[in-house]
Amino acid sequence: MNNKKLTQMPLSSFNSTAQILHWLMAAMILTMLFVGVGMMTSLTLRPWLLDLHIPLGVAILLLVIVRLINRLTRPVPKLPGEMPGWQKYMATILHWIFYALMFALPISGWAQLSAGGFPVRLYPGFHLPAILEQNPTSYAWLHDSHRIMAWAFFFMIVGHLSAALIHGFIYKDNILQSMIGQKKPTNKSDEICSDQ
Repeated sequence: MNNKKLTQMPLSSFNSTAQILHWLMAAMILTMLFVGVGMMTSLTLRPWLLDLHIPLGVAILLLVIVRLINRLTRPVPKLPGEMPGWQKYMATILHWIFYALMFALPISGWAQLSAGGFPVRLYPGFHLPAILEQNPTSYAWLHDSHRIMAWAFFFMIVGHLSAALIHGFIYKDNILQSMIGQKKPTNKSDEICSDQ
C-alpha cells in the first residue's frame, strides 16, 4: 500500500451537496413561512394551503436529516481569520439554532395536528400516523409554540440574509462566496488533499 501524505490546503467553499441543500431548503422554508402566514389570514385558502404546508414540512424534515449528516461528515470552510472572535462564536451558535428550528418546526407541526386530532395528510389517500395522543391542552401549547418558532425563524432568516449580503458585497471575505461556489485564492498551507 502506498504511503499517504497529507498536505494542508484551505477549503474555499462548501461541498456541492451542502450548497444545493442550502439553496433548495432556503426556497422551501421561505415558501413554508409565507404559506403559514396565509393559513392564518385566509379561511378561504386555508384548506388548499394546509395541503401544501404538510408535505412541504415533511420534505424539509427529511432534507434537514440529509443536510445534518452531510454537515457532520464533510469538512467545511473556516470563517475568515480577520473576523472577530465574538462574531465567530455567534455565527456558530446561530448556525446550530437554525438546525434546531429546521427539526423543531416540522415535528411540532406534526405533533400539533396529532394533539388536535387532525389528519396529517401527506397526499390524498396517505396519512402520517399521529405522534401524540389527542389532547386539547397539548394542542394549544403546540400551536402557540409552532407559531412563535416560525416567527423567530423568519426574523433569523432576515438577519442571516442581511449578514450574508454584508459579508459578500461590503466585507468581501468569502463567506457568501463559500455557499455559492465562487472560489477565492487561498493559503495552501491550510488546505487538505491526499497524495497517494
